[in-house]
Amino acid sequence: MSVAAVPGMSIEHLHVVVGFDFTTSSRAAMQRAIGVATRAPWHVLHFVCVLEPHVALVALPTKKVDIEYAGRVQEAVTSAVKEELIASKVEGKVHFNVHCHIGKPAEEILRVARDVGADLIIVGSKGLTGIERAVLGSVSEKVVREAGCTVEVARPKTYPYVALLDVVEVEKTGHYVAPHRYTYEDNRVSLRPGEWPLY
Repeated sequence: MSVAAVPGMSIEHLHVVVGFDFTTSSRAAMQRAIGVATRAPWHVLHFVCVLEPHVALVALPTKKVDIEYAGRVQEAVTSAVKEELIASKVEGKVHFNVHCHIGKPAEEILRVARDVGADLIIVGSKGLTGIERAVLGSVSEKVVREAGCTVEVARPKTYPYVALLDVVEVEKTGHYVAPHRYTYEDNRVSLRPGEWPLY
């Protein structure tokens, strides 16, 4: 089940697949993807929400995961994306689609990536370690391992703000050497004038 927010996209666009399930890490993936598409508007975002057959999303509880529920989830994801676009003040400037599939998350994200010819996949990481990863598996790890394009794993930023030194212009000194090329003759290095050949 897919819905196009902006129809008529050409093959000249780059496609970014974004795993989204309303978790904090998936919201970080969404924000990262919107940032990419805002700076480079030729990117088309494909938000993929995967429902496991017997497990409802925590954000949208239900007793039965079926096609009707998938439709509700799809509408909720579309609303979440639009809200983020409004908050980022880029509504109407970012092209996106929403896909809602029932199945295994990593497999369905990779399926959508293959179907749209993805140039980039952005997924969140829940930070599973040790026994959790062995038992539950890691969606991001499987996507990274099996993807046919670049994968970015997004996490919410936890580094504190660091005030770096300002960049200031430095006065020129007498030791400045203009750009030049070197030529090698008889194992000696000689400077060549600035009339460089065009390659």
